Amino acid sequence: MNIMTSNDALARLAAVIESRKPSRGGDPATSYVARLLAKGPDGFLKKVGEEATEVVMAAKDVEHGGDPAKIVYEVADLWFHCMVALAHFGLTPADVIHELERREGMSGLEEKALRKLTERTAAEEGGK
Repeated sequence: MNIMTSNDALARLAAVIESRKPSRGGDPATSYVARLLAKGPDGFLKKVGEEATEVVMAAKDVEHGGDPAKIVYEVADLWFHCMVALAHFGLTPADVIHELERREGMSGLEEKALRKLTERTAAEEGGK
């Protein structure tokens, strides 16, 4: 699978999630996405946390001989629920991909230091 196919799959899923928003006629009685969104951030963010924990547990299981495919399954669940959160806040997978592209070629330590400096500068300017 190439990256374009992956991006297309994320864009298609994002479009489905968008179409299931209650504000667009999504019915919580018949749509899991509409049900999550109708609960508001507390509902879908709880699911993000649960799915993140399941990713960690699956990875720990693999360390002890478990099936690595379980990690993929759990990460797919996590990504899905994160995409629901993105949609709620008017964001898309493309926004995340753009951020990853922005970071490309930058060391993780460098990126983290730059982010902290930017946050500190913004806080100082906000306090003036």
